[in-house]
This record gives sequence, structure tokens and C-alpha cells, in this order.
Amino acid sequence: MVKNFLRYISTFFSFFFKNDLNSLSNIHSYVLKNLKKQLKNNPMHYSPRLRTHQVFNKIVYDLIINNNLINFLRNDNIQKIFFIHNRLFIINELNELRCDKKKWSLWKKLLVENNVGDPIRYFLYPLSSGNRIRQVYHLKKYSDYSKINYFKTNYILEIGGGYGIMAQILKKINKNCTYLIFDTMEVNFLQFYYLKMNKIPVVINKIRTGMVCLVNKISLLDQFNKIYGSRKSSLLIGNWSISEMPIKLRNNILNKTSMFYHSMIGFQEKFENIDNFKYFLNYKKKRENKLSTQIERLSHYKKSIINQNNHYYFFSKIK
Repeated sequence: MVKNFLRYISTFFSFFFKNDLNSLSNIHSYVLKNLKKQLKNNPMHYSPRLRTHQVFNKIVYDLIINNNLINFLRNDNIQKIFFIHNRLFIINELNELRCDKKKWSLWKKLLVENNVGDPIRYFLYPLSSGNRIRQVYHLKKYSDYSKINYFKTNYILEIGGGYGIMAQILKKINKNCTYLIFDTMEVNFLQFYYLKMNKIPVVINKIRTGMVCLVNKISLLDQFNKIYGSRKSSLLIGNWSISEMPIKLRNNILNKTSMFYHSMIGFQEKFENIDNFKYFLNYKKKRENKLSTQIERLSHYKKSIINQNNHYYFFSKIK
């Protein structure tokens, strides 16, 4: 309750900046019609998940069915899982991006927020949102570690893609990359809406070269891995998603994606009753013969009275 109240109060810091939702009305109607067609073509089915995500996916589905997508990023439950906004630590991440003189021109372009979903603009940098700043910061941190060239990263697999923001950002860097998001069906629908609204070519439960492919079937994940996973221009992203899966499922996912050349994973120290730090420390030891790895604590995202979890990156690349 306290966290929800503080999150609500912090939205008022951005009262001076309003998104132009009227400009989205025509495309919103078109995309919503297309989305409902996808709902008919892709019926709901069971997928293993922990209780937190059982509840959340029902909320996402209800948002879609009740036509509440035009401002979905104002929904408290969406913010709780997917969207960080007016948190003070974000300014430290923004300052790190600004101090990266070689790449600041790129980071600055990627930080520009759009109106889709009615995102809360970051009150100290209203050209962007706190969540977009954080996503770009993740890319910077992995770039610092691996020296990856995102312009030449052609095959990207994201496990748990949020509402699609990372896909939208990386498509701005390399519009021709083939990008697959593996997620639950309900969240695939939300991603479909967000990406379509941003005029990004997207399909559900199909693999198409150069498009964003939203899938929730293990068989399609396997197909993507076999074709693209071992290429040097491949990247695996699993920010706060793999670490929120049941152990059996995450083991399966990590085994299937072990050939990806680059890997960027984020996790919180504990989730429900799972010790994630211990889990990834053991995974690091198992894979050190084939991977260069690094576990790094997020220095700006610190423990607080209402959140006692540390957060970490697990970075790796093939030796």
C-alpha cells in the first residue's frame, strides 16, 4: 500500500507535461481492431508462472478486453511490474549516460519518449520517461562490459519483453534486426499494441525476418535459437524476467539459449521464495569454461525501507 501511494504521489511531479493522446486516436482505433483479430486467432492457454504473474496477466487481459489501452502506462499494476517513473536514482543513471561522451549522441536519440500508452515523463528530464532512461542505461552498461555494436546486432531474443519498450529502442538502432520476444500470451497482446502504435512491423506466433516476432510457444523459441542463436551478431536479453520464472522453466530457457554470443540479464536478489543471487552465482560457475561472465550490482538502485532487495546484472559473452 505504501509503495502504491508513493508511486501515485510521484506522478504529480510531472503535472507540467501532458502527452498528446488526441494525435493517436486514429491509429489507436485501427490497432485495436487488429488486436481483437489477434485475440480470436490466438486463444488463451496455460503457461507455467509464479503467483505474481498469474495475477498480473489477468490484469493485462482485462485491460485489453475493456479497451483501456490508450493510457495503459497510467495503470498502477502496469507501473508496478513494467514502468519505473519519477524515482530519484534515475537522475544518476541519466548522468552516467550524459558523461559517456563517445556515445551520448546515440543515447540522447534513444531517450526521446513517445506518447503511446501515455507514459509519465521524467520530471527532471521531460523529453524522456524514467523507464526509458533505465532501459537505455541497461544498454550502456552492457556495452561498457562487452563492447557490443548494437548497429550490427541482427538477431535479438528477449525473454519477457515488458510492454515492448526495449524492442522499440533497439529497432531505432537497427530497424532490420530480427527481434523475438518470448512471453505469456496476454503480455504478447500488450506488446503487439505498443509496437503497432509505434509503427513497427510485428507478428504473433510466427518468425519473420526483420520483424518483431511475439511468441509464447517453446517450439518457436527453439526454432529461433537453432537458426540465429549461435551467430556472433546475436543478443539474449532477460532483464528481470528469467529470474521471476519457476526454477524448472528458467533452467529450460537458459539451456536453450546458452549459445547466444551476447547475454544481458538483470535480476533482483530474491523473488518470492527464490534466492536469485545464489542461483546466478551457481549458473556463473557452471558456464565459466565457455563464457566470460560478470555479476554487477546496480549501484544507483539501492535498498530502501519499502524495498529490501538488491538488484544485479548478469553479463556474459562467448569466449
